[in-house]
Amino acid sequence: MIRAGGNPLSVTEPDAGGCLYPPVEPYATHRVPVGGGHDLYVEEVGRPDGAPAVFLHGGPGGGLVPAARRFFDPDRYRVVLYDQRGAGRSTPFGSLVENTTWHLVDDLEVIRARLGIDAWLVFGGSWGTTLGLAYAQAHPERVTGLILRGIFLMRRSEREWFYQHGLHHLQPEEWSRFVAPIPEAERHDILAAYHRRLHGPDDAEARACAAAWGRWEAVNSALRVDPDLLAHLTSAEQALPIARILSHYVVHGGFLDGDHHLLDGVDRIRHLPAVLIQGRYDLCCPPVSAYDLARRWPEARLRMVPDAGHSAREPGIARELRRATDRFADLLSARCATRR
Repeated sequence: MIRAGGNPLSVTEPDAGGCLYPPVEPYATHRVPVGGGHDLYVEEVGRPDGAPAVFLHGGPGGGLVPAARRFFDPDRYRVVLYDQRGAGRSTPFGSLVENTTWHLVDDLEVIRARLGIDAWLVFGGSWGTTLGLAYAQAHPERVTGLILRGIFLMRRSEREWFYQHGLHHLQPEEWSRFVAPIPEAERHDILAAYHRRLHGPDDAEARACAAAWGRWEAVNSALRVDPDLLAHLTSAEQALPIARILSHYVVHGGFLDGDHHLLDGVDRIRHLPAVLIQGRYDLCCPPVSAYDLARRWPEARLRMVPDAGHSAREPGIARELRRATDRFADLLSARCATRR
């Protein structure tokens, strides 16, 4: 799901209740070619000798915002942030060519090797939790731990909750706006109907659907609607490319091997330290997903935030994320000291 993504210049810096570290600029930026014509934008923040961490943005297709840098102590971390294929400042923008979960998993290995990092902390939110779990399960030896916020396992039940039946009980007026572009005869499968139009030959229809899709994403991304995110996801420049990438992934079930792919792979990463952070009133990634993951992964710490929805900008979520990165900085420093 897209939550706070896209062109980093188009979304204002959130306050997040004063929970984050001060704004910081990258000390290095890179362009990394990864195949399929894709060229990824990558930046590094903090200190070159800090504990390595990688930030996985939401979406798919969401892209980075500057605030993503502020969850980490810049005096203790070397944070790698990047725009995934087709997103943000990576090029070509909106491209679906060779754009699947497994391409993104391979991209992480390309970036890690390019930067000379042996292993890193994986930090992801929303779709970033899906990608983070897929990557960690494929390369557990390259992961020092995971911080995952707003758990999304790409199961059919989660997709149907958001795009077919379930959430409309809580957002009836917004649901009416969301389904308005789809004829009554096709509303038995809203996701497929949208996918046909977003990727169809009628540009005007595709753009109208993208704006409606973007509004549905934005209004369900926090307890209170973020006007900047709403404007961004419905803008003429951003709405269609982002909606196309997101629908491409959701229609194909994240290109995973069945509904329980990520839950069934938990045994490969249970030895890794992990924190799962979930808003109690998360509309787009219901808490049951975090609960189900925690049951399969009892070693992970589940933090259910009682007064928050989905967005990392909400103070309760931001506070838990910063606490988690601070704890991991202590843990990773202790490990380095032990190895010495």
